[in-house]
Amino acid sequence: MTPNPAARPAGSTDAALSDLQQSLGAKVVVTEAVREQHGIDEGWHVGHAPDAVVFATSLDDVVTTVRVCHAHHTPLIPFGAGTSLEGQIAALRGGVSLDLSGLDRIIEVNVGDLDCRVEAGVHRVALNDRLQRDGLFFPIDPGADATIGGMVATRASGTNAVRYGTMRDSVLGLTAVLADGSIARTGTRARKSSAGYDLTRLLVGSEGTLGVMTDVTLRLHGIPEVIGGAVCGFATLRGAVDTVIQVIQLGIPIARVEFLDAAQVAACNAYSDLDLPERPLLLMEFHGSPSAVDDQSAAVRELASANGGADWQWSTDTETRNALWKARHDAYYAALALRPGCRGIPTDVCVPISRLADCIDQTRDDLETTGLTATIVGHVGDGNFHTLPLFDPDDQAEREAVEAFHDRLVHRALEMGGTCTGEHGIGYGKLAFMSQEHDVASLAAMRAIKSALDPRGILNPGKVVPA
Repeated sequence: MTPNPAARPAGSTDAALSDLQQSLGAKVVVTEAVREQHGIDEGWHVGHAPDAVVFATSLDDVVTTVRVCHAHHTPLIPFGAGTSLEGQIAALRGGVSLDLSGLDRIIEVNVGDLDCRVEAGVHRVALNDRLQRDGLFFPIDPGADATIGGMVATRASGTNAVRYGTMRDSVLGLTAVLADGSIARTGTRARKSSAGYDLTRLLVGSEGTLGVMTDVTLRLHGIPEVIGGAVCGFATLRGAVDTVIQVIQLGIPIARVEFLDAAQVAACNAYSDLDLPERPLLLMEFHGSPSAVDDQSAAVRELASANGGADWQWSTDTETRNALWKARHDAYYAALALRPGCRGIPTDVCVPISRLADCIDQTRDDLETTGLTATIVGHVGDGNFHTLPLFDPDDQAEREAVEAFHDRLVHRALEMGGTCTGEHGIGYGKLAFMSQEHDVASLAAMRAIKSALDPRGILNPGKVVPA
């Protein structure tokens, strides 16, 4: 997809680079390879390299970079790990990529209050490795080993969302450098507050368009006494999805429930050397005391059986469970391996749980009608699922067919009362759908907020809110 950016902000990137090099020295990098790396994410959209990359290692570095870019009207794009999927880090109008991976300190862990404060460049896996020694864990798991700052910026979700929520539910407060270089600290460590506008939630999911987040205070959870995992195959796609719907409607506190269609199971078997039944499949996990886990799993097994589920496989062995979840996290690469040399469009939508079976059924029918090679997988416990149609990058007709399917998928979700993205965000890849999902007044309010906090339009321009 080719972006259609508005005019570049007036100003001199050369002058900004000169000031940055004078202030930050070797932290400013202009080599082509580094710039290219910072202009493209793991999605399918066209990448755009920045004019320079600043590797920040402190809050002062961030403030200096933002102030210089503000003074020279130079675009500034925050960068975490580059694992986004909708073109969030593309420098559509050039400018400076601000790499925050050097802000990687775990500042404090408050065991008694079940919270921690970390810098934006801390990776999810490293955080959980540190928390484990205190019997705690951070549950948001988007699959990729993203940075916490990037997960906040895209309002990430993941496999545990059905029980533990998303980043929106997990962020208690944060520090952000605003467009003029001023520092805003939002929220407190208190579990609730009625004091003023909720600036924390405003910045969560803003994709670097309203401020540069430098540290985050997160809600944590105790590691469960028992973790049990189950795998169950189904005769039909609808049987698997109906089981999930019934689990949610009955209030069974399942921790994880992931759906894989038959094509995705086959891909995972081949890629990860597994022998899962190649039919619609649910991967499930239950957390709690021994009796609670037993009760939850027994109830779900009964529902699954009534919906055509068979070959229920159960394990509390950590190694077995980790192998299954690693295969789920590698599902993207497993699907790409179905057609070596091809590219995929990793996209997601989210619909009300009561419409989930209809939406997935219609999506699979659409794929079969168009003859596209594609997989379906998702965190169906909250109505969110992903598709990955593949296309030959040298075949223009096939690419157009995949893009047309992508548009139909989004329109189908919107017609069912859903959203164009449950967790991947907007970037510039889904910018065109914002005017279909939101009314005129809502978009005007978003533009007003953007203009108030970033009057010069330097923060990640061309993303999230249509011009």
